[in-house]
Amino acid sequence: MSDAPDDDLTLLGQPTRGPVEHVETFPAPEGCTRVVFSTDEVASLCPVTRQPDISSVRIDYVPDQRCIESKSLKLFLWGFRDRHVFAEALAVEIADEVWHTVQPKSVDVVVTQHVRGGIVTETHSSRPRP
Repeated sequence: MSDAPDDDLTLLGQPTRGPVEHVETFPAPEGCTRVVFSTDEVASLCPVTRQPDISSVRIDYVPDQRCIESKSLKLFLWGFRDRHVFAEALAVEIADEVWHTVQPKSVDVVVTQHVRGGIVTETHSSRPRP
C-alpha cells in the first residue's frame, strides 16, 4: 500500500465547510484490527422539548477493507447539532452510517447523554458481520 492520499478524501486538508451527511473512508492498512473513536461533545436537540442535549459518543469498529477518516466523522457528528433526535435514535443513526459506509466486520456505538433531569441515558447500537 502506498502512502499517497486516497482520491475519495475530499475534506482532509481543506477548510471546514460545515456538517456533512456521510463519513469519508480510506483503505484499511494491513494489520489494523480495531478502531475506536470517542468524543464528549456531540450536541443534538430533544425532539419533544427542543432543549439541547449533549452526549458522549464511542464508536468501536473492526475494519474490513476501509477505515473512517476522522475529520469527516467530526463533521458528520456536527450535523446532529440542529437535529431533533432521541439518544437511542442517535446511536442507531451513527451505527448505520458506519455499517453502510465503511462495511466493517462489526461496529458498536455507545451514546451517553449527559445528565438531564437527574438522569444519564446510555444507549447502544451494534452490528456484527454474519
